[in-house]
Amino acid sequence: MFKALVVEKNEDGKTSAAVQEIGLDQLPAGDVTVAVEYSTVNYKDGLCIGPGGGLVRNYPHVPGIDFAGTVEASDDDRYKPGDKVVLTGWRVGEVHWGGYAQKARVKADWLVPLPAGLDTRHAMAVGTAGFTAMLAVMALEDHGIKDGPVLVTGAAGGVGSVATAILSKLGHQVAAVTGRPETADYLTSLGATQIVAREELNETTKRPLEAETWGGCVDAVGGEMLARLLGQMQYGASVAAVGLAGGAGLPATVIPFLLRGVNLLGIDSVMQPYENRVRAWERIAQDLPMDKLDAMIHPATLGDLPDLGRGILKGQVKGRVVVDVNA
Repeated sequence: MFKALVVEKNEDGKTSAAVQEIGLDQLPAGDVTVAVEYSTVNYKDGLCIGPGGGLVRNYPHVPGIDFAGTVEASDDDRYKPGDKVVLTGWRVGEVHWGGYAQKARVKADWLVPLPAGLDTRHAMAVGTAGFTAMLAVMALEDHGIKDGPVLVTGAAGGVGSVATAILSKLGHQVAAVTGRPETADYLTSLGATQIVAREELNETTKRPLEAETWGGCVDAVGGEMLARLLGQMQYGASVAAVGLAGGAGLPATVIPFLLRGVNLLGIDSVMQPYENRVRAWERIAQDLPMDKLDAMIHPATLGDLPDLGRGILKGQVKGRVVVDVNA
């Protein structure tokens, strides 16, 4: 028997989450059984711990869209007991049982070997959010980051924090957008050279183009803010869109694309091919300063997850929550 955070739904459709003892025979089918060491908390996790957000199909359910740990048993030649692995995406924690348990059983294709230079705790300090941030930075690099500040919206969140630290380490000036003035010192410590109040970008404008300001952008907000900043990008600059905290709509015109050659790059972390996953994790181990990663970490346990799930849905979680499933 081992511990897991189990979400159940009653006859009235209301969900509840609690730590329970479950057995190996309750785990879903898969090629590899992993002794989970750490997981983390993402926006999707908040949905899955709570009302489901349309992501969870069957109950009871074990959330946790990412985890890192040690292979305990494997029917696949690529992994053997003792190997350190990390998992993000593939709808684990949504459709499939996830990492909020001391053991998980998954398909071998979903795993990535933990790169040299990262332990399992730091891997989950990175987690899905940091992995997404690295994919966004790689996409900007592939299209050419221009001179001048790189804008990061939602900078105090998980994706934004890691993107800020990576871009700073790579030598870029980082303009961090936040709606929480109290996070300014935190963002500066990650390498931000400019703090931009959310209110400065949160209003739409009738002008399709404004002054060419940003050499690139990692956008976790979407909505009206994304529409506004598209008109502020330098000629040929790119925006890597990773989230929709500000809404799924895009009240914009095509003018920035036609007159300034702006690129809008969609970043998906869930179904990324294996080779790109390995590339991103190796870049994380190389380009994310571990001291700055440590400054983002907030430790938690399985028992803390119901409150953390509610908190992240309200925008109250800063940095990277690292869940020690064995604590």
